[in-house]
Amino acid sequence: MALVVQKFGGTSVGSIERIRSVARRCLAAQRRGDDVVVIVSAMSGETNRLLGLAHQLTTVPDAREMDALAATGEQVAAALTALAIQAEGGRARSLLGHQVRIRTDGAFTKARIQAIDGTKIASTVAAGEIAVVAGFQGVSESGDITTLGRGGSDTSAVAIAAAIGADACEIYTDVDGVYTTDPNVCPSATKIDRISFEEMLELASLGAKVLQIRSVEIAMKYGVPIHVRSSFSDAEGTWVTAEDQSLERVVVAGVAYDKSEARVAVIGLTDTPSTAADLFGAIADKNIAVDMIIQGASRGAQDETDITFTIARSDLDRAKPEIEAIARERLGAREVRYDSAIAKVSIVGLGMRSHAGVAAKMFRLLADEGIPIQAISTSEIKISCLVAVKYTELAVRALHDGFGLGERPKT
Repeated sequence: MALVVQKFGGTSVGSIERIRSVARRCLAAQRRGDDVVVIVSAMSGETNRLLGLAHQLTTVPDAREMDALAATGEQVAAALTALAIQAEGGRARSLLGHQVRIRTDGAFTKARIQAIDGTKIASTVAAGEIAVVAGFQGVSESGDITTLGRGGSDTSAVAIAAAIGADACEIYTDVDGVYTTDPNVCPSATKIDRISFEEMLELASLGAKVLQIRSVEIAMKYGVPIHVRSSFSDAEGTWVTAEDQSLERVVVAGVAYDKSEARVAVIGLTDTPSTAADLFGAIADKNIAVDMIIQGASRGAQDETDITFTIARSDLDRAKPEIEAIARERLGAREVRYDSAIAKVSIVGLGMRSHAGVAAKMFRLLADEGIPIQAISTSEIKISCLVAVKYTELAVRALHDGFGLGERPKT
């Protein structure tokens, strides 16, 4: 007997028939002897519909009321799933974030979990019922409903699994696991049987959409194994676990890409020891998140420097006035340039720690395809290159096949 958390995304509960299928899957696990806790997202498209209604009323809706509104999507899905389990002959009870007592901070629309009281879930399971918990939501210290941001149901599921000491957290989705890259871009992409928390965290942060970043962080912190699998088949998916020697044998585990960033180049800053600190300190004060950073000598005066960095493209219009004020008015930059037609292409793998020449091979593969590299960023298990957006798919395919990921051996 195991204690299993099963999470079903919006596509998995997107219709009454699919909710019935979810109910049958949950009951099958319970009838095998497992204790089952289910986390559900809102039915596909429902959150966007609800937020759209709010925007019909006002261009800048109040964040507190937006959370109260958006959380109803998961409430509906949880109640329907519990009803479906009951209709299939099982026993189930739906629970909302405030009933479980998923306590969060007060940052509406992007709250972070602070604590979870697993007592209600435990008593429900002990009574022989399947606990169906509404994902994506919690409650603040002041009693307000909060939501965890896009993909927050993944975070709910893994956090609950950690809080109740579950043996595994199964993430059911519309794909059958984690792939070496996006199969829509690279037909030779293959499903990965096992991947480490660290690799998955890097892939998620670099553009892979299978798991939400915060869910992987929690899983890694508390050692919760995640099984990513399809809602529409019984096939084994991908296990995300702690690293072991077999995982380290794979030099590159996957290729990720992200088209959601924009590049900012600040030209002609006076080169002093505090230049970078002054620039990025001021940017941080405006709550503008920065990703890749490159600093080099300016082509202008000898005592000048140029600094290039990337930010989320969705933040660009909001950030431009702030960056202009900081760079030109406060720090005396000669020019600020913006480019939103860029993409970040990355390779990730634990084996990069102990294998020389990975970066050189990556750069050679891109060069052989005539793809100019605009910037480079590295970590212990990742190398990212900034390229023109028109080269994204070509770069992904070149790196994926160049590192032999289409022939990746099973671990």
